[in-house]
Amino acid sequence: MKASIFLLLGALAACGFSSSPAKSDPTTPSMPVSETAAAAGSVYDYSVKTIDGKDVKLSQFKGKKLLIVNVASECGYTPQYKELEELNKKHGDRVTVLGFPANNFGGQEPGTNAQIATFCEKNYGVTFPMFAKISVKGDDTAPLYQFLADKARNGAVSDTPTWNFCKYLIDEQGRVVGFYKSDVKPMSPELVAAILK
Repeated sequence: MKASIFLLLGALAACGFSSSPAKSDPTTPSMPVSETAAAAGSVYDYSVKTIDGKDVKLSQFKGKKLLIVNVASECGYTPQYKELEELNKKHGDRVTVLGFPANNFGGQEPGTNAQIATFCEKNYGVTFPMFAKISVKGDDTAPLYQFLADKARNGAVSDTPTWNFCKYLIDEQGRVVGFYKSDVKPMSPELVAAILK
């Protein structure tokens, strides 16, 4: 009798059955691929300071796309402020423009936060949210921009701003979905189509 039981257990083991708990295969992902992709970070994980020094959680912008732009007051692309404001007014129900002054490219944003705010309002009538001056590249890059330029963390792009007025498009869930260089104008068909998509 014992011999037949051992033979039966041996046959079951040979067929892949075991009385011990199943061990997970280390090559099998712990979650479906779609869930892994969705696990990429979000801009909603970050807090920033407004141009007048108030702390703001980016999660307050949930539900609309975001266009995050590194801006400067003395750049050849500075007139894009006009189109950014136009975009903000024309498609503000779909996208919120967020301006981040930065002095990383040729000293083209030398002013203080107060000077920048006055410049934007006086010259371009800017009403979209503006934030405190930060660094968008190099050793002192702000945490938000470290995230935006790291595909391993944002799941989409690995682009660092190459000049002023580079643009990151963020979807309604806070995920990075695109990067546009300085020469892509805010009201360009390419960018507007991506926003209205």
